[in-house]
Amino acid sequence: MNQTQLRPLAHDLGVDIDALNMESTLAHIAVMLHERRKGYVCLTGVHGVLEAQRSRQVAEAYGASELNLPDGTPLTWVGRLQGHSTMECVTGPDLMLEIFRRTEFAHVTHFLYGGAEGVAAELRDRLTRDFPSVRIVGAVMPPFHGLSCTEQDEFVATIAELKPDIVWIGLGCPKQELFMSRYLPLLDTRLMFGVGAAFDFHTGRIRACAPWIKRAGLHWLHRLVQNPRRMWRRNLFIIPAFLWHITLQLTGLHRYPPQLARKSEPHGLKPAESGQFEVARKAP
Repeated sequence: MNQTQLRPLAHDLGVDIDALNMESTLAHIAVMLHERRKGYVCLTGVHGVLEAQRSRQVAEAYGASELNLPDGTPLTWVGRLQGHSTMECVTGPDLMLEIFRRTEFAHVTHFLYGGAEGVAAELRDRLTRDFPSVRIVGAVMPPFHGLSCTEQDEFVATIAELKPDIVWIGLGCPKQELFMSRYLPLLDTRLMFGVGAAFDFHTGRIRACAPWIKRAGLHWLHRLVQNPRRMWRRNLFIIPAFLWHITLQLTGLHRYPPQLARKSEPHGLKPAESGQFEVARKAP
């Protein structure tokens, strides 16, 4: 694959999902940081795919992202059925921890934006305790009602002063996708990551499930057991709707064409034989 070709994508009900795994994702992010490129990354699950079906704005947000990562085992199943054998689930909590723990990202500065009252500050304290070398330059709880004009100006000014390399957004889907799409052009930062409930996972408000539960595609059930009042209604509609529509797509009974063309393969990357990305060497 050369730079004019599209990078590997799985197609889920009109949303293009990057057919990557954790290692190829981290390689991509490392090159983006090295080249000082701007972009935002969506951790995309079944919920997000269905939101894009209902909302043109959400579909546009996914279409403009640098990466739509498969944050859910069902999306990796669909990708493998489409021939992407190395595609694996990349969850927001897992990706966040990998970036904080790996030495190749030790120079990166971070800003945390999201969670309920006190969550961002607690997450900052836990991450700096677990990874003493990390540099978290700010941690903010957003207002529930969204940003007023004054609050928006203050937020933009704060980021302009601190200049974090990465802004982590924990607002939930689809709020965080719309937020990143709107604010990235206004912010003096390089990358934004919409990691959903990662703030709650890493502060212990949500318990992580065992790896076999993720592989079985039962992560939703684990969340439902922990918080049935909040999750039952969403799961009641989301799971049957996704199964119905993806069955129509896979059997060819209905077409879900991509609503927006995704970007071409990132500069300086080429797929390795293992299905991961590696830095492409320039010709002498």
